[in-house]
Order: sequence, then structure tokens, then C-alpha cells
Amino acid sequence: MFKDNLVQLRKISQMTQEDVAEKIGVTRQSVAKWEAGESIPDLDKCKQLADIFGVSLDDLANYEPEENMGFNVPPKGKHLFGLVTVGDKGQIVIPAKARKLFDISSGDQLVVLGDEGQGIAIVKAESFLSLAGMIAKFII
Repeated sequence: MFKDNLVQLRKISQMTQEDVAEKIGVTRQSVAKWEAGESIPDLDKCKQLADIFGVSLDDLANYEPEENMGFNVPPKGKHLFGLVTVGDKGQIVIPAKARKLFDISSGDQLVVLGDEGQGIAIVKAESFLSLAGMIAKFII
């Protein structure tokens, strides 16, 4: 997990082991050992690595592409919750992980927004209406 994620993130970022080592103050050999799975950096170095690559510490250490449709580690704050199927009447089931992360419960109202160029977004109504109210105060 960790070693594979580190290699993948380094390559996507077009960095060498030397580049990574220089950014966090270790030797290239240390980075090579981490990538080979021979050792693991301390927590402070792991945090620095996560920051360099713009991912969460949890994803750096635990992300499994096989469990996420083969996709690589996402940027911090971005999520892939899986596929959903649209029912006959247009209904979808929001994955449990997404409901938990965004505190969506049965009976909550959601706003569905759309942009023909970018797709659909679903936002909790209370958050959206609160933001809309703040914007309206500045416009008036």
C-alpha cells in the first residue's frame, strides 16, 4: 500500500527519488528503501510526503486502488465513492461512505445542481441555502 502509493504519486508528480529526498531532508537511499518496502518513514516524514503530493496522510498510507475501481490516490479532499445505478424513476443510492463523510441522513433535503459542461452536484439544502443567504446580503 504505502510503498506503491509513494511510487505512483512520485511518478505522477514527475519527481525523482532525489527530488523527494531533497524536499523532506533525507537521502535518496531512504526514499528508495521506502519505495522497496524495506522501511517506512516516521510520522513526520509521512506527513511531509502527503503534503508534497497533495493527498491525505490516510490515503498515502492506506489507499487501495483495487478497492477504488483501479484509480490512483485522489488529491486531498477529493473522493471516489464508487458507481451507482439510476433506477427507473431516476433515483440513486448515495454510498454509505459518502453519507457518513457528508453527514447525510434519511430525511435530509438535498439540492441538485447541474452544469452541462461539468455535470451534477448534490449539496445539503441547509448548507446551500445558508450560502445563498450570505450572498444575497452582499448583493442587496
